[in-house]
Amino acid sequence: MADVARPGDPQPAAGEAAVPPAAGTPAGTTDEQRLAEMGYKQELNRGWSSFTNFAISFTIISVLAGTFTAFGFAWTNGGPIAASIGWPILCALILMVGYSMAELTSRYPTAGGPYWWANELGGKGWSWMTGWFNIVGLVGIVASVAYGCAFFLYNLLALYGLNIFGWDFGNGKHVLGNTFVLFIIILALYTLVNIFADRVLALMNNISVGWHLLGVAIIIAILVFVPDDHQSASWVFGHKINNNGAFGGSTTSFGFWFLVLPVGFLLTMYTETGYDASAHTAEETRGAAKAAAQGVWRSIFWSALIGWVLLLAFLFAATDEKAVTDAGGAVFGIFNSALDPWAAKLVVLIATVGQFFCGAAGLTSASRTWYAFSRDRGMPGWSIFRRVNRERVPFNAVIAVSVASLIIAIPALFGKNDIPFAFYALTGICTVGLYLAYILPIILRLRRGDRFEPGPWNLGRKYKVVNVLAIIFVVLVVFALDLPYSPGGLPWNDDFDVSLVNYTPFAIIIPLIFGIWYLVSAKNHYQGPIRNLEEDEVTSD
Repeated sequence: MADVARPGDPQPAAGEAAVPPAAGTPAGTTDEQRLAEMGYKQELNRGWSSFTNFAISFTIISVLAGTFTAFGFAWTNGGPIAASIGWPILCALILMVGYSMAELTSRYPTAGGPYWWANELGGKGWSWMTGWFNIVGLVGIVASVAYGCAFFLYNLLALYGLNIFGWDFGNGKHVLGNTFVLFIIILALYTLVNIFADRVLALMNNISVGWHLLGVAIIIAILVFVPDDHQSASWVFGHKINNNGAFGGSTTSFGFWFLVLPVGFLLTMYTETGYDASAHTAEETRGAAKAAAQGVWRSIFWSALIGWVLLLAFLFAATDEKAVTDAGGAVFGIFNSALDPWAAKLVVLIATVGQFFCGAAGLTSASRTWYAFSRDRGMPGWSIFRRVNRERVPFNAVIAVSVASLIIAIPALFGKNDIPFAFYALTGICTVGLYLAYILPIILRLRRGDRFEPGPWNLGRKYKVVNVLAIIFVVLVVFALDLPYSPGGLPWNDDFDVSLVNYTPFAIIIPLIFGIWYLVSAKNHYQGPIRNLEEDEVTSD
């Protein structure tokens, strides 16, 4: 973007930028001084590089997670065009959200992220609602990614026909129950890594970037060279599918374009979330005013580009449309019908490991938000969750996020034809919750106009166009992901099945409940971000 400030560039006329630190000032000192200006002591360990900051968002976005686990949604609700054409168009709009957030990250490089920005730009009521949307969304990320990883691990074990502790993964029995057990194990591993291996976690995020790049390259090569034939470009960029159950399967009606295809956009909207992690880990990043801001938008850009190439590889290899449809649109239908067994196993293995990296990073981001919101007395039991241990890890916040993720995933134990429709609702919850948290401070920044004081990385005079496009996209997110997944999920239909209900609206309902609590009593004790510079450092054994 032409007006984005670079090192050494003059600040734009719109607004007054913060005075830069003196030349030669150590990065760590500069970061701590900036944090002190915002009223906070350096409690978390500031040991992350700019690459590590980028890596955590890139890892949470994870094209090895979202594109694999949510592909079936696009296939069922729109078909190939939902991915081949929908992906790049939607990613361009998502980048507008990312640019808008990057500007705010640069101005306010603190672990609070969106809710902190909302307070500075709009006041404590805006901060409260943004914080709760962010919490709901991030917990949804941890739950959905962990469950998706468990689902892929189950299928990987089934491909190998393994029998572990009496579980025969190849017999197709007790799929949802066994997958949920794997989910619990994976969630426990995420928790242990986040509590006891902070340095290992940073290393994992760095390794994850290489794993994603190399893994995607290997998968694309397999999908290009192993299948005997491929689909045509006209099919990939023009074929439409409506297996939603609505409108008689029509792919030309108004209902298809405006009520079915938008549901398929979940693939892109869900995959491209979690990049606020670069903002949430700003207090752990050196040179955060620039590094964390760049981490936000760069993670979106590279994930969008790599993810699109990967999705095209899926579609060109999907020569047996019936096999994919019979698999519920899942990518396993492509792998099993187009690839040799060894190749299918390798692809699923690469994706499963990538999803593990993604979920562990997601728990880091969610726990930092829970910790920061507790530090500012926004969470019930804030005095417990704001504590960090001797290793400067928010131990209690990590545990709280893990437990909350486990609870909201319980409906995934139930499904129809071994399809955990509740998993799709989890993806919807995290996507809607996060994007509402992202957009509220962007709306406030747009309202502030030229009175906003930008940081070292900013949008210059283009902020108006970028902010408006970001707002339009989030309106589309809320509309598309709150639509029913199937006519059978509507209570007034004769074929109603509770397992088909889309409970994504809870991403809005839950924060609104806390909004009522705020109006009734919480406004008396929540004063927005509380500066702790004069307080004693809070630690626990």
